[in-house]
Amino acid sequence: MSRPASTSNLSPALVAHVPTGLLVDGHWGPAEGGRTFEVEDPATEESLFDVADASPADALRALDAAHRAAPAWRATPPRERGEVLRAVYDRVVARADDVAALITAECGKPLAEARAEVLYGADFLRWYAEQAVRAEGLARTAPAGGNRQLVFRRPVGPALLVTPWNFPIAMATRKIGPALAAGCTVVIKPARLTPLTTALVAEVIRSELADRGLPTGVVNVVPSSCAADVTEPLLVDERLRKLSFTGSTAVGRTLLEKAASQVLRTSMELGGNAPFLVFADADLDAAVEGALVAKLRNAGQSCVAANRFLVHDAVAREFAQRLAAAFEGLRVGPGAQDGTQVGPLIEEKAVDKVAGLVDAASDGGAQVLTGADRPRTTGYFYAPTVLSGVDPDARVVTEEIFGPVAPVVAFGDDDEGLALANATEYGLAAYAYTSSLDRAVRVSEEVEAGMIGINRGMVSDASAPFGGLKQSGLGREGGEAGLEEYLETVYVAL
Repeated sequence: MSRPASTSNLSPALVAHVPTGLLVDGHWGPAEGGRTFEVEDPATEESLFDVADASPADALRALDAAHRAAPAWRATPPRERGEVLRAVYDRVVARADDVAALITAECGKPLAEARAEVLYGADFLRWYAEQAVRAEGLARTAPAGGNRQLVFRRPVGPALLVTPWNFPIAMATRKIGPALAAGCTVVIKPARLTPLTTALVAEVIRSELADRGLPTGVVNVVPSSCAADVTEPLLVDERLRKLSFTGSTAVGRTLLEKAASQVLRTSMELGGNAPFLVFADADLDAAVEGALVAKLRNAGQSCVAANRFLVHDAVAREFAQRLAAAFEGLRVGPGAQDGTQVGPLIEEKAVDKVAGLVDAASDGGAQVLTGADRPRTTGYFYAPTVLSGVDPDARVVTEEIFGPVAPVVAFGDDDEGLALANATEYGLAAYAYTSSLDRAVRVSEEVEAGMIGINRGMVSDASAPFGGLKQSGLGREGGEAGLEEYLETVYVAL
């Protein structure tokens, strides 16, 4: 693969060792016909690397490798699988600065956020290193007597992991960790916009497996400019037994339809429209601080980002003004620059979408308290924006924004606030600020979301189940539940 045209923010050693090919059966190589696609820096719009562009035939070669490696990897003792993951964790953490620099280059997020993502992503490797030996079974006498019941767990089989661009290490390790711990081999299709970080982590895993003399086809990577080129031939292949996808609900529905032909085991982490509830008794200083965390990580490009700020009438104006003041104090710029707090969006059409939502809300009567502009002429930037007096039916409220925009909607009593929170087809995450324990319990019981943060703007944790309700997905990642997604249950009557 060709070297980058512009990598001024990356060390020469890192540039020289970033894999840009396909990883199939333990070897990096070109795509069929030498096809490539370009990866660019969203802060500068400059080319970073040309990456191998996998064809359908390449995808099948990767599945061939995963299928061949499956029996030996399944037979590898759980303790040894765990030790592999722990060793990879140590190696990733030791290279945290390099990995963070690569995340910033291809994804745009500020270096401080990128470093935090490296540690968060690595923690999935450590957690599942510890969980590899905990695939629990059962042995007991049947209630009627006369025989024994044995229940044991075994790996589902080769898995296709399709990851998004917004958290390029965390979304990969959140899938790779439990898959390998369970004894599954994998084919990874990283996002077209951010394939480099996944490739770097995959190389660490490949190297560790090779050093231990373990199967070479355990982890395979097939980047592609067209996801269907990779996914479609695999989803109809009877050797594939698991699909894990993180991305939009629309694409998730399509993949579920295709997975049905082979009755594949599926995990779907899809879109979100998280409400951020601020009740009249909330600590507004804490609520604003939590809002910054819940809204602006990766410039709002997160499926668990607060999307709708639902604030009690009594404090709605004050909250909106405080939030606008906090947004105005943020430094927007390239993630590699010191002091940057909000980086670019991922590509130009993302900026166009966010700007369109804000313009439509403003035309509908919403007041712009700050932002609503493109602050830089180069790069895909949009200013942190606060809107007040927003209609609950405005598109900026009903659609996933995926940008640094906070629409504030006022509500009256608790019943109205909870009804607004649940007035969406999504149910991934929710946040609520209140000083009342009774109200916190009610929110926890009645808000339709798979994850709820009470008086905190961060819910993600490698040791906790991550996933949603309704059209936000199926299954869970992280925690003990994440391992279950890669195991099947077998009952033996003895």
